[in-house]
Amino acid sequence: MADKASEQLESFKQKKNGQMDGLTTSLGCPVGSKTASMTAGSRGPLLVQDFVFHDEMAHFDRERIPERVVHAKGTGAHGYFEVTHDITRFCKAKLFDQVGKKTPVFVRFSTVGGEKGSADTARDPRGFAVKFYTEEGNWDLVGNNTPIFFIRDPILFPSFIHTQKRNPKTNLKDANMFWDFLTLRPESTHQVCFLFSDRGTPDGFRHMHGFGSHTFKLVNNHGEPFYCKFHHMTNQGIKNLPASEAEKLAGEDPDYATRDLYNAIEQGSFPSWTLFLQIMTFHQAETVKFNPFDLTKVWPHADFPMIPYGRIVLNKNPQNFFAEVEQVAFSPAHLVPGIEPSPDKMLQGRLFSYSDTHRHRLGTNYNQLPINCPYRARVSNYQRDGPQCFANQGDAPNYFPNSFTGPDVMPKCLESRYSTTGDVARYETRDEDNYSQVTIFWQKVLKPDEKDRLVENIANHLKNAKEFIRRRAVYNFGLVHEEFGRRLQTKLDQLVAPSSGVAKL
Repeated sequence: MADKASEQLESFKQKKNGQMDGLTTSLGCPVGSKTASMTAGSRGPLLVQDFVFHDEMAHFDRERIPERVVHAKGTGAHGYFEVTHDITRFCKAKLFDQVGKKTPVFVRFSTVGGEKGSADTARDPRGFAVKFYTEEGNWDLVGNNTPIFFIRDPILFPSFIHTQKRNPKTNLKDANMFWDFLTLRPESTHQVCFLFSDRGTPDGFRHMHGFGSHTFKLVNNHGEPFYCKFHHMTNQGIKNLPASEAEKLAGEDPDYATRDLYNAIEQGSFPSWTLFLQIMTFHQAETVKFNPFDLTKVWPHADFPMIPYGRIVLNKNPQNFFAEVEQVAFSPAHLVPGIEPSPDKMLQGRLFSYSDTHRHRLGTNYNQLPINCPYRARVSNYQRDGPQCFANQGDAPNYFPNSFTGPDVMPKCLESRYSTTGDVARYETRDEDNYSQVTIFWQKVLKPDEKDRLVENIANHLKNAKEFIRRRAVYNFGLVHEEFGRRLQTKLDQLVAPSSGVAKL
């Protein structure tokens, strides 16, 4: 029996119950023929007056929008967020104000480095972005399936992404680019170990955790601020694909994770995640031994315990993939009162870059698209016009201040006040404790068989890089733990021909 995804067209046919709509142009005008252009005589040529043809072709020429620079391949679903525990002592955001309260959400899952046609099972971090449609506007929590990232300064992000994509000369993935950058920036070691561990190839999107990753700031109704981390823990259990199985699926079913999520929801097996917070006071942030705003670090659970606050359930597939999954636009800058940025440098960089790329990819009025529209809040501002504007706010004034009852500010929603000190400079972050948490990961988190697979996965990729880059990588992993570096070198010696320095076939 065919699965739900394979039967989608038949399901549509049954839903229509034999009723077929009349074909129209984009203006709603009836079309008499869809299989013959208007020509002068049976052999042509075509007539310029054939609007049915021009309407079809002009739209077809423009029906692709720019691909996302990162997270190009993905899928998504609708659902809801439900408050399960009271956290109003930490946050005044209205979506948290009552246990049992539900807020609609849309979640997009993705791979990071691949193009839109790449395989779902590639070894790659997975995007996990949630749009909460709250009564105070939309809140986007844009994260990954790992609690950390490769770099801690956003100025490195374009270069990092370039090394994960294609060589500009050969248009091929390049192991030298990949490992050269990562070994020159040893702060990446923590995330590299996550990436090449079992969790680098999750078994679909349902069987992985999601993390806000960054440090955020929460503010309660008394104006008291707290730093926090957001965690989404899968209720389906963690499941990962062995490297061999992930590679096999990449050829046989490159849309494996997309298909798995679609079918699970259609069959009523709605995936869910339990949501937790970690809380850190401002005083703790000043005294903790590590930088709490460093995206390459985790907050130890023993010191900052997990606090449950809700769950997310996905129970509806998109009606149209392009309109909802491709046009959805997430940004860490989309915040609501009570949730604010922290000094996290990577977060600060993303506050600009995400909204900026949406305006390029989707247009000035991307937030008016139905999937992005804050439909549970009334938009009232002084922004007007621009391409594809269809909510231009009628005859309201378009300048501020004014004397004609245009929308006014709400002082109670001002961001919390905080002080900062320090000399303005460019602070290099390359050597800010790159290994201590990775050592804990190697010694206390990984089981013996997981260590074996981590070493093997790294070696099988690293073997294609130049010898001096391999030596640098082994040195870096040796700083994590002597055993790690030694075992990696041993594995590379088995895989690389000693005379030529190239990978053995």
